[in-house]
Amino acid sequence: MTKGLAPGRKAKAQRAGLDEIEARIGHVFADRDLLARALTHPSALSGVEKRERSYQRLEFLGDRVLGLAVAGMLYEAMPTEDEGSLSRRLSDLVRAETCAEVAVALDLGSGVRVGPTESQMAVGKRAGVLADLCEAVIGAIHLDAGWEAAEAFVARNWQDRLAAGAPAQRDAKSALQEWAQGRGLATPVYRQVDRSGPDHAPVFTMAVVIPGLADGRGQGSAKRPAEIAAATAVLVREGVWSEPGGDQA
Repeated sequence: MTKGLAPGRKAKAQRAGLDEIEARIGHVFADRDLLARALTHPSALSGVEKRERSYQRLEFLGDRVLGLAVAGMLYEAMPTEDEGSLSRRLSDLVRAETCAEVAVALDLGSGVRVGPTESQMAVGKRAGVLADLCEAVIGAIHLDAGWEAAEAFVARNWQDRLAAGAPAQRDAKSALQEWAQGRGLATPVYRQVDRSGPDHAPVFTMAVVIPGLADGRGQGSAKRPAEIAAATAVLVREGVWSEPGGDQA
C-alpha cells in the first residue's frame, strides 16, 4: 500500500494506517509495536525474525485468550446447557472461519505487512491469514493491556455471534462422525497426505479414513480446514449432504 514512498512519508502512512486499525478494533496501544507485529505476515521477514517479529507467536497466544473469553461468555449466557452443548458452541465460535469473519468486519487485511514478492491485497484476503490476524490482534491486546482489555475486544466482536445461536447445520466433521456411528461404522480418522507450498502459505491435503468406505480428501491452508473439506467430500459423496454448503439431502 505504501510501496514507492520516501521513508518519511512511508512511516507517516504506516502510522496513519495503524491509527485507523486502532479505531476499528477499539483499542489504543501503549506499545504500538505489538500491533505492528500482529499485522506482519511471515513473508515480510527472514530467518529467526519470522518467528519473533511476525504474527505467529501472537496468534498462538490470541487463540488461547479467545477460547477462554468465549468459554466464559457461553458459561454465563447458557446456564442450562450441558458440557457437550457448550463445547460444540465453543468450537463453532472460535473456529478459523469465524475469526476470519471478524477480521473482515474490522478490515484487518488492509493493514497486513507482506514481503516484496507477495501482493498485500491478495494476502490480506486469504481466509487463513485473516483468521491468524484476528487471533494475533487478540494476543497483542492481551500483552498490551491485560486480560480485561482482550476480553472486552472479544465481547464486542463475538456477542452478536453468540446471541445468534447455534448454526442450523453442524460442522462437517461432527456430522460425519454422527453419521458413521449411526451406521455402526468406526469413528473417522484424519491423516495428513501432503503438505505443499511455501512456509507462509502452506496447502495441506488431509484424508478422512473410515474402514469400509473410500477415503475422502480435502485441502486447506491449515489442517482443520482441510479435514473439514475431506469430511464434506464424504458427506456429499454418500448423499448425506446434497451440496458442500451442508444442506441435508
